[in-house]
Amino acid sequence: MTDLTALLNSTEIENLLVARNPRGMQTLQAALTPGYYLRAAQMLHAASGHILIGTGFPVAGTYETDGPVGAIALYRVLEILGAQPILVCGAPLADAIADDFRVHKITVGAPAVSASEAQMALDHYQPSLVISIERPGMAADGHYYNMRGENISHACASFDYFLTLANCPTIAIGDGGNEIGMGNVTATLEQLNIIPAATCCDELLIADVSNWAAHGVIAMLSLLTKKDLLQGWDNLAVLQYLSERGSVDGVTRENTLSEDGLSADITETLIENLRKLAGFC
Repeated sequence: MTDLTALLNSTEIENLLVARNPRGMQTLQAALTPGYYLRAAQMLHAASGHILIGTGFPVAGTYETDGPVGAIALYRVLEILGAQPILVCGAPLADAIADDFRVHKITVGAPAVSASEAQMALDHYQPSLVISIERPGMAADGHYYNMRGENISHACASFDYFLTLANCPTIAIGDGGNEIGMGNVTATLEQLNIIPAATCCDELLIADVSNWAAHGVIAMLSLLTKKDLLQGWDNLAVLQYLSERGSVDGVTRENTLSEDGLSADITETLIENLRKLAGFC
């Protein structure tokens, strides 16, 4: 694959993933240098050993489906490629999935220990890559906010310091403007009705649904490796797995097999379109 072909494929993925534009991600796309999915896929391809994946956005006393689904998708692919991914999250998500995945649990509602907690984990794991997907990002005032502008700091475990203190590349994924990584596009976020996150990253990925960004970067990774890494992925089964463990849709706040108010079949169609774009179906 030539560099130009890879860039064109990445741009196709980037456009597909913000086509619905419910939260203004097309506005943020204009602030990003094209090829961000390609660059992120190259970072994933180069990583080895421990890779930390932070996820879990608190909603209605539990966690939303958007984020964990994509984190599990990335976890699966990184294992296929020989790495050792670790999911980093707070309760209740950490406790819900600890029997089935490698999980590092971080403390909820304790900002005073967040930096030291992150540094200890980074020293222990020595990760080659840190990924954040749909994690609340600290705003400029030091607090965390949801899309409604509500202060949710009491329910958040801080993953920000895992990126700011890391001695390795960092990728962040978001779909609204209040997630870790959105500090990369602070000026553009002023155009959106959001209290933005201030935490930055090396490569920011945006999508209409954060889970979709995980599938998008996996599609780009499939192109790089010439392997259909989306084959065999059962999105509905993972939604069911999380639902049985207390997840809710982040928009409706109901325990349904949906992501940000969108039914499961919409994601299934998107994944098939990504596989087609990658030339595998």
